[in-house]
Amino acid sequence: MKIIDPHLHLFDLSQGEYSWLKPECPPFWPDKSLVAKNFSEHDLRLNESLKLTGFVHIEAGFNNQQPWREIAWLENTCKLPFRSVAMLDITLPNVEFLSQLNKLSSYKSVVGIRYILDENALAILSHKNCATNLVTLASYKLSFDLQMPLSNNAAVDKLLAVLTLASELKVCINHAGWPPLYSLKDNEKSNEKDNIQTQQWLQNLKRLASLDNIYIKCSGFEMIEKNYSISWAHNIIHQCINTFGISRVMLASNFPLNLFQTSYQNTWLSYLSLTKNSLSNITNISNISNTESADTSFLYNNEQFTQLCFSNAQRFYQF
Repeated sequence: MKIIDPHLHLFDLSQGEYSWLKPECPPFWPDKSLVAKNFSEHDLRLNESLKLTGFVHIEAGFNNQQPWREIAWLENTCKLPFRSVAMLDITLPNVEFLSQLNKLSSYKSVVGIRYILDENALAILSHKNCATNLVTLASYKLSFDLQMPLSNNAAVDKLLAVLTLASELKVCINHAGWPPLYSLKDNEKSNEKDNIQTQQWLQNLKRLASLDNIYIKCSGFEMIEKNYSISWAHNIIHQCINTFGISRVMLASNFPLNLFQTSYQNTWLSYLSLTKNSLSNITNISNISNTESADTSFLYNNEQFTQLCFSNAQRFYQF
């Protein structure tokens, strides 16, 4: 099974700043030390039944003032085929945005940018420079990795308004749009707040899926709940496929953040359990931490799984 991992991060603490990985800076995770270390492509280990044929490196705070330095480091370091999604502030004055965009687009691996919106999504999308900059980005045939909670109705309203202006922009939603955490334990009922947010997430998922230039990546489950259940993650993946169609969904690792829950190998094995046929050569699926039996109605065949783990990423990220 060939894999292109469309969402991972590599670190070299001697080269980059990575302020978010420092113990004195947020986020204040008690186990941050697990990921606050150097990671290279050599740490992306899979067994012989899986083959990593490429990856997409998502900006990781190497240097937010000079984001091209991260790209230069990657292109001087990595040997596997890869594409880069660089950091670029979409609220910059238009002239400065264009200057940085020109510098970034001179690197052969750059296919898009990310500027994390998250809890500031409404304010950033409402900024006077945002729409113009995203229109400019689209004119360069570069994509935008969108990271924000889709349960935020006001922010999604503003996003759709911006995308009306930047109608040619290719967008990929990161981490399934931060689906709300609901029942993780058998027979546990989700609370009213979770139910409301889940309905908002589902509704906005459908609104965004109506635009055929928007894709979605399923990953980052450990950022919502470090001890998430595999069956819950499969429910989210199935919902994304049901909403966007299988040709616009990608599965990704979010390495090395996935190490909060399990290994790189086991992250992909957990995805493999979505399909019957893919299990034929896997002998250690039972070793995945927190394993639960997935709902068998969610099974996909090998051709569909290839789309989810290879060809959709190959197409969207211009391999």
